Amino acid sequence: MGEKSKAPAAVLPTILQRWRNDPTALVQILREAQEETDWISPELIDALAAALHLPRAKIEGVAGFYSFFYTRPRGRYRVLFADNIVERMQGSVALRERMCRNLWVESGKVSEDGLVSVDTTSCIGMGDQGPALLVNNRAVPNLDAARIDRLCELIRGEVPLADWPTDLFVVADNVRQAGVLLGNDLQPGDALRAAHGRAAGDGIEASNARSWREGLPAGLAGPVAVIEEIRRAGLRGRGGAGFATALKWDACRNAPLAAGRQRIVVCNADEGEPGTFKDRVLLASHADLVLEGMTVAAYAVGAARGFLYLRGEYRHLLGPLLAVLARRRAAGLLGRAILGIAGFDFDIEIHLGAGAYVCGEESALIESLEGKRGTPRNRPPFPVTHGYLEQPTVVDNVETFACAALIAQHGGDWFAGIGTAKSTGTKLLSVSGDVARPGIYEFPFGVSVGEVLAAAGTADTQAVQVGGPSGTCVGAAEFGRRIAFEDVPSAGAFMVFDSTRDMFEVARNFTHFFAHESCGFCTPCRVGTPLLKNLMDKLANGHGSPYDFAEIEKMNHILQQMSHCGLGHSACNPVLDTIARFRPAYERRLSNASFEPAFDLDRALAPARQMTGRDDAGAHLSIHAEEEQ
Repeated sequence: MGEKSKAPAAVLPTILQRWRNDPTALVQILREAQEETDWISPELIDALAAALHLPRAKIEGVAGFYSFFYTRPRGRYRVLFADNIVERMQGSVALRERMCRNLWVESGKVSEDGLVSVDTTSCIGMGDQGPALLVNNRAVPNLDAARIDRLCELIRGEVPLADWPTDLFVVADNVRQAGVLLGNDLQPGDALRAAHGRAAGDGIEASNARSWREGLPAGLAGPVAVIEEIRRAGLRGRGGAGFATALKWDACRNAPLAAGRQRIVVCNADEGEPGTFKDRVLLASHADLVLEGMTVAAYAVGAARGFLYLRGEYRHLLGPLLAVLARRRAAGLLGRAILGIAGFDFDIEIHLGAGAYVCGEESALIESLEGKRGTPRNRPPFPVTHGYLEQPTVVDNVETFACAALIAQHGGDWFAGIGTAKSTGTKLLSVSGDVARPGIYEFPFGVSVGEVLAAAGTADTQAVQVGGPSGTCVGAAEFGRRIAFEDVPSAGAFMVFDSTRDMFEVARNFTHFFAHESCGFCTPCRVGTPLLKNLMDKLANGHGSPYDFAEIEKMNHILQQMSHCGLGHSACNPVLDTIARFRPAYERRLSNASFEPAFDLDRALAPARQMTGRDDAGAHLSIHAEEEQ
């Protein structure tokens, strides 16, 4: 990376061999090929079409779907600044402008010599140490003017990325408060041995391959006992939806299995919700716990194959995670006959995403695992019966699997004794924004918003966005509310805004995010999210009216009732929440009591004024018109 690109013919044979010439690995093959050749060229697409026996149009469709794939040259150094609201608050816009000036490149474009491109992307999971950027998919956090100048020198000097100073890429965990999850002392294999011991101790020989593979009638012991512990624990999915984990595992275990097919376990590590970075920390420092939880799930449901779907923004974690997998295989904790249990054969493969927020939705993630565009599926059927390649599949979040490992070790009753009756265990919160101590906090479920703010060190807080843009905006009068499924649920984001922040601009940033990340599959979301963004831009440009509030309400109704997946359903949430709680921020932008058109001819002529060097009264339509009157 950062060196001269290689020809497709020179790199494809090795890549194709590594992925077994498997068309379902198309996303991974494209990713690795681009890393070697810098972009996905027509020559590369032709070669893949021939090797994988796929239509050229399908490969082009997949390559065009993911924002980290480039079907045109984008520079040997591809710089992407995180553009979420927290990093804008941290000064990312000025730093991006500084880099563009230093490198003589326009934002969103490639330099004339083809050396570098500078652009923006959504949240990259570094809100606790921003501003941050990706350079050729490697994260560089803690940006300031000096660090930007340093990066520019390396790029101008055409220093290969592998030779850049390692301190530039150091990503801290920033764990501010640990509980039973982050403070665990489990050793690799502990949870698996506990789960197997519990099953075997109930009177069934758990090493019996046939009973393990095919499942046992309800009420009998064996791996089913593990599912019963998960049920006793009351574990609910930590990805935001809060679905009962035991119910999902049980449905997968009991789903009919066709001859020659197998059950699958998938870890959803596509942590794309802006403001969330807890999974990054779990995978960086507690990978064994997560992988052990996946293996416990495989033991419970009878799965033979596992996938960890890692978001492309966490490319820097791939090497360390592969090393952990290798170590676990060497220790007999992955592969054939795990723990010496005949028939317990399970292994895990890592697939990287390529910049598509929608792949955090489980069915879209499965589509991506199958080498397709990440378009959410119609449901039913659900993944537990028809998931990866139409096989029974469990998809759970990183934090969920980590909790499952703890439950296997300590038991369901222990876990259920933490938190609340409906929200058991602890919750990891990614705290960022206007706080003295941003980072990861682990609290038992039921903690109040105010208690989290106090722990993180805040002053004059006016609002907290809990759960990211698709979550809930909580105003100061509501800081007594609880983080729990029965009150304020959260996938983990906890973004703090003090009284100096304009909550209209916060919501506007979120609408731009949803419009950018819509997969385009369904018309309501494909059309509705840009229209919502345009309405917010209209208000920002001084052309708002009460009419626009009515249009936003109408748009919300359409998106909620007719969108294909949760992205469209929740796109209006931040706007409606902030209108309800911070209406003056919107009313300041109203210029007409009835209706104001969005198009401003005078504003549209601004580029012409810039090119001609004129900014006098005669060059402005509105001013000129007023003078003639």
